Amino acid sequence: MGTGTWWCAAAAWAELLAAAVLLRGTGRGGGTGSAGAVPGPEALALLRGGRRAAVTVALVALHQHGAVAAGRKHTVRANGGPGRIRNPVQLAVHRSLRNALPPRALALRPEARRAVDGLRAELGRAGLLRPPGPRRAARLLSAAAPLTLAAGLLADAAAGGGPGLVPALALGVPVAVAAVALLRLPTTTGAARRLLAELRERHPLPAHRSEVTDGRLVQLYVALYGDPALALFLPRFSRDGGLLDER
Repeated sequence: MGTGTWWCAAAAWAELLAAAVLLRGTGRGGGTGSAGAVPGPEALALLRGGRRAAVTVALVALHQHGAVAAGRKHTVRANGGPGRIRNPVQLAVHRSLRNALPPRALALRPEARRAVDGLRAELGRAGLLRPPGPRRAARLLSAAAPLTLAAGLLADAAAGGGPGLVPALALGVPVAVAAVALLRLPTTTGAARRLLAELRERHPLPAHRSEVTDGRLVQLYVALYGDPALALFLPRFSRDGGLLDER
């Protein structure tokens, strides 16, 4: 086996190590313990299901205030002003409804995106989401590692000193597996996943909607459970407004 392969293998593992360090660093932080403040429903929905889930919870809150209603063909429309609402995500979602829109398109409107991105940044500072910059750098390093090793193998093969199939697999498979594992690492941190699990344990989804009369709790259930909570508490609005199936 040529020296090119060994150097490239060492470089590939260095890239993977650097990616792991970046991801480990972005996963640190105190998060939100039992003594800290629990993030709001939109933030919890963002941790569970991403941008669309956060916008869905904002729509639920706006609907509870009479500010939005289901439109035609699975869209949501504004139904008057936002009133006394001060939540930045809810306000941005309401302002984005200049025309009736399906929730999927609404989540991509610039004003709604900026508000959710601001919420994402807050969660990153709290140690619940990995910041996008280091995460992108780690993904690039992880994707580059197998290519780096492949370059060494090809260079040695072209020079007539390439390894056989079994040594090449022995070098390549661990690198590829490690790269895939790092690429598939979720954007949420362990602290965020523990928080969601604890909240679901403390707030199991009720069997009947009559068991919950607090609108804020309805938002919490939608944030934690998504479609099942929407179908339970707001079946008509969710169906007619196209809120079901957040993916």
